[in-house]
Amino acid sequence: MQTIRIIGGKWRGRSLAAPQGASTRPTSARAREALFSMLLSEIGTFDGFNVADLFAGTGALGLEALSRGAAHVIFVEDAPPALTALRSNITRFSAESHCTVLPRRAPALPQATAPVHLAFLDAPYEKGLTGPTLSALMKQGWLAPGALVSAEIAAEESLPVEALETLRDRRYGKARILLFRHAA
Repeated sequence: MQTIRIIGGKWRGRSLAAPQGASTRPTSARAREALFSMLLSEIGTFDGFNVADLFAGTGALGLEALSRGAAHVIFVEDAPPALTALRSNITRFSAESHCTVLPRRAPALPQATAPVHLAFLDAPYEKGLTGPTLSALMKQGWLAPGALVSAEIAAEESLPVEALETLRDRRYGKARILLFRHAA
């Protein structure tokens, strides 16, 4: 497995622990760099943002947002090996006070305690989990008005989306990254 590193911000270059095997598929460095470039062009800064990292895996996306100034990240992950790596990475970066870990399936989100400004969805490809998770985010009050949502899916996968404005749709090898804005 490739070494996963934070690509920007105060933790730039620091590596992340990842579970062994192919059960966790981290977003490639190239796709993460492109995603964060897209996000910065939309929002300017992550300062003070509350973020949700669903299907968090190693936590690379949420920790990248924290590295760049986000205030708090809620990580949602249910795979035990990924949870172990995620918790190790949070501790490695001394970020415990800025993180909440929900060990559960992302499509089964509870009611939000506070809405987030940015949500990352990086579900396993071709499993039909991204659409139900987007619906849960909206139904359970997770998205603040104007919140951005990034969804990574397989390049050839389709994703029917209602109630979100599509801002970007880009392909990076086997991955497709969609960026949405929540209007409500």
